[in-house]
Amino acid sequence: METNNRGSFTGKIGFVLSAAGASVGLGNIWRFPYLCAKYGGGIFLFVYIILALTFGYTMIVAETAIGRSTGKSPVGAFNALSGNKRMKIGGWINAIIPILIVPYYSVIGGWVCKYLFEYIRSDASTIAGDNFFVDFITNGEKSEFWFIVFAILVLGVILMGVENGIERVSKFVMPILVVLAIIICIYSVTRPGALAGVKYLFVPNVENFSIMTVVTAMGQMFYSLSIAMGILITFGSYVKKEVSIDQSTRQVEFFDTAIAILASLMIIPAIFAFSNGDQSMLKAGPSLMFITMPKIFASMGFGRIIGILFFALVLFAAVTSAIALTESAVSTFSDEFGWNRRLGTVVMSVIMIILGSLSSLGNGPLAGVTIIGMQFLDFFDFITNSIMMPIAALATCFLITRYMGVDKLTEEVEQDGHPFQRKRVFSVMIKFLCPLFVLVILVSAVMNVLGIISM
Repeated sequence: METNNRGSFTGKIGFVLSAAGASVGLGNIWRFPYLCAKYGGGIFLFVYIILALTFGYTMIVAETAIGRSTGKSPVGAFNALSGNKRMKIGGWINAIIPILIVPYYSVIGGWVCKYLFEYIRSDASTIAGDNFFVDFITNGEKSEFWFIVFAILVLGVILMGVENGIERVSKFVMPILVVLAIIICIYSVTRPGALAGVKYLFVPNVENFSIMTVVTAMGQMFYSLSIAMGILITFGSYVKKEVSIDQSTRQVEFFDTAIAILASLMIIPAIFAFSNGDQSMLKAGPSLMFITMPKIFASMGFGRIIGILFFALVLFAAVTSAIALTESAVSTFSDEFGWNRRLGTVVMSVIMIILGSLSSLGNGPLAGVTIIGMQFLDFFDFITNSIMMPIAALATCFLITRYMGVDKLTEEVEQDGHPFQRKRVFSVMIKFLCPLFVLVILVSAVMNVLGIISM
């Protein structure tokens, strides 16, 4: 069922690093540490790892197998396996998610570009100024400029293709990202007072546990592992039959979780070390990277150098994930409309500019325009991460249990000649627990918007 002219990864390493590149992004380095800090440190990490080994593993295997089995991106894959036109809706939801995410994701990527540029040319204390971040994001021209810079970086790689673009960039960037993360971690955890932060991160404290710890960890997993976005179905369609899906999935999962832990080790101990034990900084939320961390860098020796390394690392991670999101969209255009890569990339660039500009200008000239009380960036994040991704995951579970079947999926996973070792866990998860988990996320998100619960 594979198309003859379809791009492909050269082998297992290409797929693992590209899939890891898709997973390792702002979700790990920006989102994970602030959620971990806010929702209990060690207990959040413990819950997340349990969920990643069960829920996350199941969804990665499922999506990759769907992609490789059909040789198609989400819409075509859902249609090919089900033969039911109504099931194409599930494929389209998977396909539309990255189209909506990559514009606002690129806005945040632009913020990272701006900070890296400023650390290269300016003093660390200037960037740590009280109003630096707010002045930047409320200035429409500056915010828009850096958003465009980031978008051009991503679109350039997409134009180069699967092997020459995505795989080559991932093979180059991912090892550098790991080295930078380890360097900053070592510096962070060896500061006086940092061990209290290490303890907070790794020692689960049951007193910090709440139902929101579980709900938030589940929501983070979608973002962090790039599941229910159509990405892994698309990447699966590029995977050769001799590559082990089971083994590759475990490696992607390990790589992704390791980077999330490294990112937390960079940030949380640094907060303890440079805030004189003031744990209120742990609740800083999304502003942790752009307001709290620059203040910490400014109080460090070699703060400017650490700032350059830190934001270079974040930029590498953001670019690889944005590439994966955009590639999924371009692949869908190619499969469904017969467009070549150049035309698909041009169309995606127009969508990125239009929707990204709304998010970019939403803190400045368009600050007065809101949807259900949210500015554009927050609204796009909410509608994709809290509503569409759970629905997409439900559709994937239904596709496998109702149409593909666990036995056919097992055949696909075992194409490389190795047994599907966690088949029993997979079967229970895909039939019962994964649908339950995503329903909990969906209901919690809706209740939060209605003000019934607070997240």
